[in-house]
Amino acid sequence: MRYTVLSLFPEIINAYFSASIMAKAVSRGIVEYRLVNIRDFAQDKHHSCDDAPYGGGAGMLMLPEPIGRALEAAGARNHLAGEGGNKGSQVIYLSPSGRPFTQELARKLAAEQELIILCGRYEGIDQRIIDLYVDNEISVGDYVLSSGEAAALVIIDATYRLIDTVIRPESLEEESFTGGLLEYPQYTRPEIYATLKVPEVLLSGHHEHIRQWRRRKQVEKTLALRPDLIHRGEEQGLFDTETVTLIREALIAAYMPVQSNINQRFLKKYKREHRQEEGL
Repeated sequence: MRYTVLSLFPEIINAYFSASIMAKAVSRGIVEYRLVNIRDFAQDKHHSCDDAPYGGGAGMLMLPEPIGRALEAAGARNHLAGEGGNKGSQVIYLSPSGRPFTQELARKLAAEQELIILCGRYEGIDQRIIDLYVDNEISVGDYVLSSGEAAALVIIDATYRLIDTVIRPESLEEESFTGGLLEYPQYTRPEIYATLKVPEVLLSGHHEHIRQWRRRKQVEKTLALRPDLIHRGEEQGLFDTETVTLIREALIAAYMPVQSNINQRFLKKYKREHRQEEGL
């Protein structure tokens, strides 16, 4: 994978590639990166890269000419001309107006040969750059950042770790969003901290009991913090029989409002079975 990042402040990005797991991935040749300073492609004596927007309004917009020249130098394809561009590359622009960035999208992007990432500043960039060069406009969340570099690092961090051999595959199997659930709570030494003890099951050495406890906690945590993921998982058929049963039990135990049709069926079936067991 190669990351090409276009920015007015490439030093922000450079620091990330020089530390921790990313630095190891770069040294092993798994990841390559190239930083392009957009200001280097401004042709006036002041190296101007922004100007006031047509139609008025607050703030400044990044000029299209320096960005266009920087993108073409980086290997981006001009959609209107239908020419140029590095094979296997995708141009990404980070914007609050873009499609939401998800783990599923991260997996797709991690399979690309090259991501050319354009970092915006000020009030954003001229729309014509998006029309001519951008393949994927992405938002990292429903909030506004002053730094496109910060958003770019979110994309980079979420994708490079999914590239083969960067991280051990088993470390990715039970993460949040894998299988439609959040990750279970985790504990390490000491066994007792501030009077709080590690759950006994994790000290038992019984692998199947630990696995069951972790799956139950995944369901409880997801219901409490991200019930939308449960609804989405039901719609997409992501859950196995064990998980579906745990969801039903957790909903009943917590007296949570039951909204989806599938949960309504579970609750009716549970009540019917419970009455039969009690001989009612």
